[in-house]
Amino acid sequence: MVALSSKLALGAGCYWGTEKFIVKDFQKQYPGSIKNAKVGFMSPDPNAMENPSYRQVCSGATGHVEVLWVELKDPSTTFEPLIRFFFQFHDPTTLNSQGNDVGTQYASAIFCEDEPQKRIAEKVKAELQDLLDAGKISNYRSNKVETSIVDTNPFFPAHEEHQAYLDKNPSGYCNHFYRFKAWPSSKDEL
Repeated sequence: MVALSSKLALGAGCYWGTEKFIVKDFQKQYPGSIKNAKVGFMSPDPNAMENPSYRQVCSGATGHVEVLWVELKDPSTTFEPLIRFFFQFHDPTTLNSQGNDVGTQYASAIFCEDEPQKRIAEKVKAELQDLLDAGKISNYRSNKVETSIVDTNPFFPAHEEHQAYLDKNPSGYCNHFYRFKAWPSSKDEL
């Protein structure tokens, strides 16, 4: 079996909700699976501005995406399930938007550390597209998966007040929700 990197970054819209769904909810299914996680910014462009502020990113001028930087304890058993889970709580069919949040910072993106990660991410994305084409999933705005799968680039952590934001502010803004609870097989109905 090919070794997978343990690190990746996921952009699924507002990073507060992404952090909550992955750190809390994913770990309910895979206890202790996440070694470390932080919210922050990553750009698909390796030459993008360094250490942008939240305001600069929100302006849309930097091209950075709000991401959750994740380190998995055992990527061989949890990387693929994490990618499937990622597609369950946000809308990967909207380009640079999630609900009312619009701009490049809200892109659906998987930032991979290595080629084995990319192959798995592409495989899961293709499965999702097949499920959409077959009408097995209809809880998204569109029928075409727009998620970009790119190499990781420098990660810039958000300031401390944005880390674990929804833990500190339980009624804080979050537009993420489950589009479907379990990944359907080709024979399952949702």
